[in-house]
Amino acid sequence: MAQPLSIAVAQPRCVAHDVTANAVAHAEAVRAAGARVVVFPEMSLTGYELDATPVTPDDARLAPIVAACAGTGTLALVGAPVTGPRIGVLALDGDGARVAYGKVHLSRGEAIHFVPGEPAVIDVDGWRLGLAVCRDTGVPEHAAKTAALGIDGYVAGVVHAAHEAGLHAERARRVAADHGVWAATAAFAGPTGGGFDHTSGRSGIWSANGDLLAGTSTDPDETARAVFTK
Repeated sequence: MAQPLSIAVAQPRCVAHDVTANAVAHAEAVRAAGARVVVFPEMSLTGYELDATPVTPDDARLAPIVAACAGTGTLALVGAPVTGPRIGVLALDGDGARVAYGKVHLSRGEAIHFVPGEPAVIDVDGWRLGLAVCRDTGVPEHAAKTAALGIDGYVAGVVHAAHEAGLHAERARRVAADHGVWAATAAFAGPTGGGFDHTSGRSGIWSANGDLLAGTSTDPDETARAVFTK
């Protein structure tokens, strides 16, 4: 039987294109969360800047996050443009970083700059976590293909406008109802690129029954945490 899994969603403040400053903010969020897994928003390391330079796993600027993960035993799932180029998820722990996922369902504007990835799952202490980025969560086929790989939870990083905050719960509850898994969504808080002057915040974690277990407000620098057992 897998041990309980503590998971947190974080929405650190972000400076456009400043990976150095943003990595420090991510490290602070990792330490504040006190969770085995911390999920961050879409492109959280650079901001939602479609012309941002891809971040490679060996980038020295990631060192503060790696150090924070080493000190807390955390796996951080960080949003960043990655080689491909893709809108990606970097998985960081105390040993370093790797590319874990590339966004599958790109918007028209994103497709000018990036190529799509494929559904992916990561294993954490016997828990299988399906990965998603923003628009993926609104495509039922994405959750279905990811669930077909065998998952316990569906975790996503998103950038939503302030008036779209309700999408988190709506989509999480749909995934829970369709596949019987819990869902965690880390949403951008504070201004970012792409016309997102006012983002939604309100990251959340939902049970397999669709109940909100933990959530944040609209403000940057908040985290929310829940623990799952099986």
